[in-house]
Amino acid sequence: MSFAPEDLSRDAFLRGRMWLYQPKSGYRSGLDPVLLAAAAPVLPGQSVLDLGCGVGAAALCLLARVPGARAVGLEIQPAYHELALRNAAENGVDFRPVLGDVADGARALQGENFDHVIANPPYYRAGAHTRASDAGRQTALGEALPLAEWIATAARRLKPRGFFHMIQRADRLPDMLAGCAGRLGALELLPLAARPGRAPELVILRARKDGRAPFRLHAPLVLHSDDRSLGNGKNYSPAIAAVQADAAPLPWPEA
Repeated sequence: MSFAPEDLSRDAFLRGRMWLYQPKSGYRSGLDPVLLAAAAPVLPGQSVLDLGCGVGAAALCLLARVPGARAVGLEIQPAYHELALRNAAENGVDFRPVLGDVADGARALQGENFDHVIANPPYYRAGAHTRASDAGRQTALGEALPLAEWIATAARRLKPRGFFHMIQRADRLPDMLAGCAGRLGALELLPLAARPGRAPELVILRARKDGRAPFRLHAPLVLHSDDRSLGNGKNYSPAIAAVQADAAPLPWPEA
């Protein structure tokens, strides 16, 4: 079922470099897909697959940052896929949303391979959170497919030496590492801490197909400054503010 016009909002991302139609209630894109898009070292002319693309937030943020790249999105929910198509046209970039399922190895993309795959899978294991009343939000947040299957599909769709990036909750790290075993290598982990001194709640995983470099655990990247007088959204650290406002790449630690 499609969303009614009155049930949608049109929201600016990256200081108006990208606009997104998304449901007023249900799953709404926030900072996480913006950070995921900023983490991938995509170059002009390269291809990107966004697994579980929703309405296209991560792919469209990435294309706003890297003119000349092209992206394909895979989305299982028809209403969200329809919005992704609308958002692709709205932003005038090379983004092709495809209706399909990660669970079948992205069969809808049979024969296609990509320089980069990005993914923002549901954060919560089945039964590990309060079920959302909105079906779209529940699909976006509640796991129906193990993370290992997301990673297996990503590995299958990557070109040799291609990059994979996933943003996930820190407590899902064992599942992420297990899913990469035998499929992807050169693993790097960037923890994301809300404030200085806090334990990271989210992580971004970077891996490469055929990668052989040793595992690297980086120091946490802090999202917010410690100025409590400013509300969330106004107290981002300089690096995150640059990602949010200026479409800057995420400052990934050097080797």
